[in-house]
Amino acid sequence: MALIPSREIAVALLTFVCCGLAVATDNAPIKWSRAHATFYGGADGSGTMGGACGYGNLYSAGYGTRTAALSSVLFNDGASCGQCYKIACDRKLTDPAFCKPGVTVTITATNLCPPNDALPNDNGGWCNLPRQHFDMAQPAWEKIGVYKGGIIPVMYQRVPCVKKGGVRFKIVGHDYFNLVNVMNVAAAGSIKSMDVKNSDSIDWMPMTRNWGANWHSLALLTGKELSFRLTDTDGQTIVFNAIVPGGWKFGQTFASNLQFA
Repeated sequence: MALIPSREIAVALLTFVCCGLAVATDNAPIKWSRAHATFYGGADGSGTMGGACGYGNLYSAGYGTRTAALSSVLFNDGASCGQCYKIACDRKLTDPAFCKPGVTVTITATNLCPPNDALPNDNGGWCNLPRQHFDMAQPAWEKIGVYKGGIIPVMYQRVPCVKKGGVRFKIVGHDYFNLVNVMNVAAAGSIKSMDVKNSDSIDWMPMTRNWGANWHSLALLTGKELSFRLTDTDGQTIVFNAIVPGGWKFGQTFASNLQFA
């Protein structure tokens, strides 16, 4: 029988160990976090329209009833608006009768669930700091929970958003105050920064998050052709050239053909 040199054995063992580590890393389990969930808005989700992200009618904005209001710690002063989360009922921590096993639902963050300091964190003050909590639209909640459960422990993870069509922009405000709501954002779902450029200039002007998914500028841009530059919270940047035509009016919404991937 031929003998294998000890040096070759050492190389082979190192190769095996390295490859084994690579496989273990590639197949690392997806991390889930724990929170609780309640529901609001009625069986048709009509009570969820509007909200602290400023999307208005959630059907026309592209979100429907797969939405949730986030507690303050998750909402992050509006920086989380548009983010998507996969949620499942945690049967290990609740009565199984209140959970629908083996199912998940993916929601978009569209609202804030405000704290209620008049009630204790474990008895009504579900969205108080530092609790992680989802107050879900009722149709979304009933995908994973049973109505009479009221409040259930859940497992959640942030996931990429899947949206139909391109990013959309709605402009409201008045001269020297242009408030732009950015909606229907895929992938990261949330926007880190936004700039505007008008047809009279070659320079980009930074915009400031005003509230929720609304960004403002204080320049006189009324009626001018506008371009927007967005960077999402994953660092991807898209330029929407001349997305707003000259002669636009406040209250109009402009749809693009571009989307984050």
